Amino acid sequence: MSDNFPKRGAGGTPGGLGTFFLGLVMSLIGGYMLTNLIQVRSSFWGYRIGFGGVGISAFSVTLIIFLFGVFFVFYDADSKIGWALSAASLLFMLIGVIANLNVYFVSTPLYVTLIIFTLLIGGIGLMLRSLRAT
Repeated sequence: MSDNFPKRGAGGTPGGLGTFFLGLVMSLIGGYMLTNLIQVRSSFWGYRIGFGGVGISAFSVTLIIFLFGVFFVFYDADSKIGWALSAASLLFMLIGVIANLNVYFVSTPLYVTLIIFTLLIGGIGLMLRSLRAT
């Protein structure tokens, strides 16, 4: 082998490839451990509006609009209003579900939390260090 070509590491820099992969593994483990300790729960979808003792939720209104859209699409497949109603109501349903999620961090001992963040942030630091030209 000829020494005419300089040795290149991660990203074409002289940094170490081993350092990059060690940082990658550390950050992946830290990221996995962090996301494993997060619980996601849903809450009530939307507001209730009362009319004469009958409560109507925002989700039910969106579902009714979706059903009208589906009706128009099945009645006439070229119905632009049907496709628009169906697509818009599906989009609002998806937004409503995501907007009503509650995210909680599970009760964890401090040393476990420190290990998780050290792996995650330290791994990112090692990857960036390996990409830096020395």
